[in-house]
Amino acid sequence: MAGRNLIDYVFITLKGIAMGAADVVPGVSGGTIAFISGIYEELISSINNINLELFKTLKKEGFKTAWKQLNGNFLLALFTGIFISLFSLAKFLSWLLENEPILLWSFFFGLVTASIFLVGKEIKRWNAIAVIALLIGTAVAYFITTLPPNENVNSLPFLFLSGALAVCAMILPGISGAFILVLLGSYKTILDAVHERDIKMVTTVAIGAIFGLLSFARLLKWMFKNYKNTTLAILTGFILGSLNKIWPWKEVLETKVFDDKIIPIKENSVSPLSFEGEPQLMLAIMLAVLGFSLIFILERVASKK
Repeated sequence: MAGRNLIDYVFITLKGIAMGAADVVPGVSGGTIAFISGIYEELISSINNINLELFKTLKKEGFKTAWKQLNGNFLLALFTGIFISLFSLAKFLSWLLENEPILLWSFFFGLVTASIFLVGKEIKRWNAIAVIALLIGTAVAYFITTLPPNENVNSLPFLFLSGALAVCAMILPGISGAFILVLLGSYKTILDAVHERDIKMVTTVAIGAIFGLLSFARLLKWMFKNYKNTTLAILTGFILGSLNKIWPWKEVLETKVFDDKIIPIKENSVSPLSFEGEPQLMLAIMLAVLGFSLIFILERVASKK
C-alpha cells in the first residue's frame, strides 16, 4: 500500500506479534486479532497476490515490480512479527497455560467477547440470510470446541496436514489454529519442535501451512468480494461459538495422559462461584475487563489514524 513509512511497518510488525501470540493459545485466533486491528482484508488480498501472474511479472519486469505487486513490505512486516512471537512467546504462553490458566483465559475471554461486537458492527444489513449465517457459524464453532482432542501424533505427512488445516483456522476469526492442532493431536509435538528447533518437523508444518494459506485465502477473498455481508455474519458466529472453549472456569470430567502429562479431554464450563473460595476471581475479572477494553482502545486508535 502506497504512502507507508517505517513507523507504519513497525506497527504492522506489532500486529503480527499480537497475531502470533494469539495463535499459540489453543482457543484464540490470530484472524480475530487481524480483524480488530484493521488488516484482515488486506492480509487476505496480499496472500492472494501469490499466484502465476506474480511469477510472470518477476520474470518480465524484475523483483522490484513483483515485490510491489505482492504487497511484499506489508507481508514481510506482518510475518516477521508472527514469527518473532511464535519463537519468543511460545515458551512463556505454555508456562501460563500450565500455571495460570484462569488468568490467561480471562484476559482472552474479554478480548474475544469485545471482538464479537467489533466484527458484528461491520455487518451492514441484518436480514434473514445474515441471521442464518450467524447461527450456522456459531453452531459450527461451538461443535468444534466440544470435540475431544486426539492423541499426540508426529508423523510428517500428518504434520503437513495439521499445518494446512491449522493455518486455515488461523486466518478465520474465532476458530483457533492452535485448538485445531489440539484436536488433531499435533499441538504438543509442534510446540516441542519449536522449542527444540527441530528443523525437519517445523519445515514440514510450515510447508503445509503455506499450502493451506494459499488455497484457503482464495476462497475467503471470493467470499468477501461476492458475499461480504454473509461472510461477516459467519465470521461473527465463529467468534461467538468459540467463547465456550475459552471460558476460564472449567470442570474436568475426563483426562488422558499424553507424554507423562495429564491433559483434560472432556470439560464443562462452570460458574466461577463453584470454585470454592476462588482467590483469583477479582484479578480474573480485572483481566477480562482489560482485554475487553483493549479491543475498543485499539479500534479507536486505528479509526483515528
